[in-house]
Amino acid sequence: MRAIAVSALRADPVLVELPKPEPRPGEVRVRIEYASLNPLDWQVVDGSAGDLAPAPRSFPFVLGVDYAGRVDMIGEGENRFHVGDAVFGRAGVTGTAAAPEAGGTYGEYVCVPQDSAITLVPRGLDPRAAAALPSAGMAAAQILEAVALRGHDTLLVVGAAGGIGCCLTQLARARDIRVIAAVRGDERSRMGSLGAAATVDLTAGPPAGALRSACPDGIDALADLASAAPDGFAAHAAAVRPGGIALSTRGAAAGARLPEGVRGVDFRLDPSPVLLDVLAAGAADGILRVPIDTELPLEEAPQALKRNRAGGARGKTVIGLHRPGRR
Repeated sequence: MRAIAVSALRADPVLVELPKPEPRPGEVRVRIEYASLNPLDWQVVDGSAGDLAPAPRSFPFVLGVDYAGRVDMIGEGENRFHVGDAVFGRAGVTGTAAAPEAGGTYGEYVCVPQDSAITLVPRGLDPRAAAALPSAGMAAAQILEAVALRGHDTLLVVGAAGGIGCCLTQLARARDIRVIAAVRGDERSRMGSLGAAATVDLTAGPPAGALRSACPDGIDALADLASAAPDGFAAHAAAVRPGGIALSTRGAAAGARLPEGVRGVDFRLDPSPVLLDVLAAGAADGILRVPIDTELPLEEAPQALKRNRAGGARGKTVIGLHRPGRR
């Protein structure tokens, strides 16, 4: 099968040919139609994911965790899926061609445990959108629970234009939470259409003044999806009022000097098939939109990863493999 893999830690991802994986007992093999790109995909192979995911220990290592496709083989034993089922989900973040059950969705096939974060694609949900939903949607939903905001509270989202940020903005707005979207560039129109009450351009100079103008009463919680350094995270957390929460998805909270009375949280995703079902139903009903910025063929995935490293993501990048209707 074709796949995007690295031959060593911090090596460049390249298109390779690998054996098609065989499902073990309790697993399903999925013929992947679409995968989607997440920053964690390149952070893992760069060794920069920290506590979010261990670096790969053996190679070749196939990148990617999010996928949508169809079950084409069932492993031995009891299984809740059948051959031909349209499914989507999130694979593990470590693994190799020798242990394909642990990940590797930038490839034509992947094997995953049937009791992992995998579920049926509901009627009305496009497989491209399904592939873009797992990591971003589940993270957004769990971040919203972690910051414990009530209606009319204010949430500052740094890196709001990316996949997680777009989902988080919509889910927060649905709960009547006021979202301040901090982005790179002029994204006022797009973020406003997703429910942001105000948008701050981080490239236009120090954000402190713009944040005071957008929310003069202060911020109840911060969800920083972009800052990897504790100092950068702390600068954004300075806008949070005492008693609030400052959450990092990059592991920056533990070492940051935060304002007195502000609690730092380093977020860890807990994938769940039940949560996938809830998010998929919302997406199928049009309540949750997953903005897809770009669709690329598999061979262009290395260039897409390079662009994502540079920052400033706009929605999700989707990688087409076995697209519906094609052999």
